[in-house]
Amino acid sequence: MAMVFSKKIDGPGAWRGPEIQDCDDWIILLDQEDIDEINVALANVKEKNLSIPFAVDEFLLPSFSSKIDEVPNRLEEGLGFALVRGLPRQDYTKEECELIYWGVGVHLGNPVSQNTRGHVIGHVRDEGRSISDPTTRMYQTSLKLDFHSDQLPVDVLGLFCVRVAKKGGASFLVSALTVHNVLLEERPDLVEVLHQPFNLDWRGEEPPGEKPWYASPMFSYHDGKLTSRVTSRTFFESVTRFDEGLGLTDIQREALDALQEVAERSELRLEMDFREGDMQFVNNHTILHARAEYEDHENQDLKRHLLRMWVSLPEDRRRRLSPMLEDRYRYVEMGGIPKREAA
Repeated sequence: MAMVFSKKIDGPGAWRGPEIQDCDDWIILLDQEDIDEINVALANVKEKNLSIPFAVDEFLLPSFSSKIDEVPNRLEEGLGFALVRGLPRQDYTKEECELIYWGVGVHLGNPVSQNTRGHVIGHVRDEGRSISDPTTRMYQTSLKLDFHSDQLPVDVLGLFCVRVAKKGGASFLVSALTVHNVLLEERPDLVEVLHQPFNLDWRGEEPPGEKPWYASPMFSYHDGKLTSRVTSRTFFESVTRFDEGLGLTDIQREALDALQEVAERSELRLEMDFREGDMQFVNNHTILHARAEYEDHENQDLKRHLLRMWVSLPEDRRRRLSPMLEDRYRYVEMGGIPKREAA
């Protein structure tokens, strides 16, 4: 197994941020024909008084759908992310933005539930919650988010920018493949640790019948491809509420610290300043994302607000995962995190 760890990863997915920061290869610009198609599809949904979730054939995009169809290949064989830009956000209400985003998302695959509230469209905004509450997710605060993958091993993480913050809140991406390469050069001893299981807290969102914690490696290989499952530090720290023995060992803590330090390096990460109306799609298996702390507006209508989508790709387009991850992928196939009536 150690021989597998020592293999440097090449290809477009192992990028360094500054090298592609000013490149427009990762931007899909909407033209007027695309916007017109979106408007016709939106009008159809509103005329029928449809609500989310609605089927893909209710949001037809005759020409633009071919651009959307490029996204899974860009995510799997290219850089691992894409940004759809050019939607005139000011022309739509927040509710219309949700309908548009869902309509685009179902052309990619099957959006799944992200939490026990059953949200298939999530809302990333400061809810004034305390991180000391073990059921709070970091995206519900205005705090800095460290580099991570989203909790379930969904194929695609999508974000739609409804409102930007008053100040701060920049989005950062880094290639998990590049981070792995750097760690191989600098701390190969820790790479092997990161390929072993870590204990994590479900933070109150475990499916019925499951333990409130689970184990997962941060990196795993399958079919010659490296998959990342690096999760926010809070999931590792709060697991000790169930048993102190589940907590991080000294070497695991050192490995996570080293991984985060490498991911934060300016020579590796890419900064993406969202514009209102932007749609970002990220390969949740190969890209780590982070966010700067932000200051919000006082006016509730102007507060930072992103829509989030977890998308399961069609069977013939998704990557195969290590057996250590497939068990959790079955929850993606079952529709995501089950909704709880009390949530």
